[in-house]
Amino acid sequence: MEYFDICDTNGQPTGAIISRAEAHDKGILHRTAHVWIARNFEGRTQVLLQKRSLIKDSYPGLYDTSSAGHIPAGSEPLPSALRELEEELGIRATPEQLTYIGHFFIQYEEVFHDKPFRDYEYSYVYLYTDPVDIDALVLQDSEVESVRWFDIDEVNIEKDGETRFCVPAAGLQLLKDYLA
Repeated sequence: MEYFDICDTNGQPTGAIISRAEAHDKGILHRTAHVWIARNFEGRTQVLLQKRSLIKDSYPGLYDTSSAGHIPAGSEPLPSALRELEEELGIRATPEQLTYIGHFFIQYEEVFHDKPFRDYEYSYVYLYTDPVDIDALVLQDSEVESVRWFDIDEVNIEKDGETRFCVPAAGLQLLKDYLA
């Protein structure tokens, strides 16, 4: 069972911990680490997005941030970001290869797989810009169905009336602001 630090609105652990299930049942504030992978391609900025596995408990089958995950109780954001990058995509990065670009909050309530899901997260955001060959990535089957490069300007929540992205709007804006 996974446990998270309950945190305050500054992202600081309060000293209490909570199970993943309870955090999402009750919408309790906890921490996550997000990594955006970006590149310049033919004069355009592109981001690598992962297509979430169909068995994920939230937003199955939609394109999301390059790599992201919860910060386990007692852990810190940077090591968690590095761990998620390796677990989900097979990228073994060093702390020097990630640039901290800020934080944002996620808060929503949805229903997935006929079950309520309440999410309230303080998300630490990092950028990775080293070259990535998507054919050489080792994807974590339980998390990631596939990956694909997108021009940053085509990433949005609705495309042609059909939702195919679930990237957090605040996280995407943070990335765009940093890259500008």
